[in-house]
Amino acid sequence: MTRPHLLMFLGITLLLWPGSGRAADPSGYGQPGGEFDIRIPRVPAAERAAAKAQKPSFSATSEILAEGKAIFLGRGTCFQCHGPEGRGDGGAAKVLPIQPRNFTNPQFKKLRTPGEMMWVLKNGSLGQSGKVPGTGMLPIVGQFLSEEDGWKVLLYELSLGGPQ
Repeated sequence: MTRPHLLMFLGITLLLWPGSGRAADPSGYGQPGGEFDIRIPRVPAAERAAAKAQKPSFSATSEILAEGKAIFLGRGTCFQCHGPEGRGDGGAAKVLPIQPRNFTNPQFKKLRTPGEMMWVLKNGSLGQSGKVPGTGMLPIVGQFLSEEDGWKVLLYELSLGGPQ
């Protein structure tokens, strides 16, 4: 019987099957090698209304978007998983069980509010809702970024792929 290998990445243990080059079998994760079903919220039901109500205290000006991009590509390290263009194809995505969020997907921008996205930046996406399996998304805001910087990154992510 072939045994899986454990891999530590960004503080998360991933289960890799020998020869697969990918984390544990993604069956049940939505589309293997693709985004998880974007219709299923990451925020637990009990917290969803409060999360949806959150909004940044500033607008997506060109200056704010430039700052968000600099954080995304720099100290936020978002590009490692989400890719430099935000398509979910960063170098680290190869070892995650599902593809990280594709921020250029216009359907995602129609379904998820900035507040829900902030909830994920604060709490990660580690399967808290009970409906969505854990992903490699760690809590970033409060750990590595301030809430203000989180909103800047978020507004930048929402600008990717054109208007909402």
